[in-house]
Amino acid sequence: MPETENFTIDAFHRGRFHLFQPAVKGHRAGVDAMLLAGAVPDGFSGTVADLGAGAGAAGFAVAARCKEARILLVERSAEMVDCAHRSIALPENESYAGRVDVLQADVEATGRQRVAAGLSDNHFDFVIMNPPFNGPRDRASPDSLRRDAHVMTDGLLERWIRSAAAIASAGGSFAIIARAESLEEILAACAGRFGGIEICPIHPRPQSAAIRIVLRARKGARGMLKLMPPLILHEEQGRDFTSQANAVINGEQSLFAV
Repeated sequence: MPETENFTIDAFHRGRFHLFQPAVKGHRAGVDAMLLAGAVPDGFSGTVADLGAGAGAAGFAVAARCKEARILLVERSAEMVDCAHRSIALPENESYAGRVDVLQADVEATGRQRVAAGLSDNHFDFVIMNPPFNGPRDRASPDSLRRDAHVMTDGLLERWIRSAAAIASAGGSFAIIARAESLEEILAACAGRFGGIEICPIHPRPQSAAIRIVLRARKGARGMLKLMPPLILHEEQGRDFTSQANAVINGEQSLFAV
């Protein structure tokens, strides 16, 4: 592990939890992770698997808002797994330490390999994920750790959602944040696995097209797809977050309560 000066300790949810994460190399958590965590309803008290968790931002955000939820951070990279363990060990996170754990595993593992890695079938009440979403043609970072976290390979969404369906309990929930242009592929991967789909578009400004979608669904459900009211991050002028975006990003309300 590099020296600690190559890392930062960053506050989220107005200081209610902190993350130990790379200063330059690797993936640094931000708004996307907080929006994903917001898909978990207020007061949720079950088990949550955060797939591709990195240093644990989304999982910790759920733990900070849902006082009885138990979180498993699932991450393949040894460097980011170490960051997640260090995050748990931070004194600022002492109140969450007993409810957050880390598993080094490949989200794309299948069958017995996945179970042997520690991801049991039909086990989790809620599965959340923020998979890589940059296309192969996008300019990739020369940093291999960041590139692995950001670049989406062919069929990646299908493989990640397949794993989510395998480990989610009967009737368990699933949520993903992704680029808006990935929606068709996500819906195809959900078919026959997750239903009762709710989609919240995320718009940077009122007159701008959505740049993200947060999709939430339930395993085995048959309800109709619902397009929920959008979340607007900023007003037409200025850089401040809207009051609704601020509330979700800082863990003061769930995303689908907007």
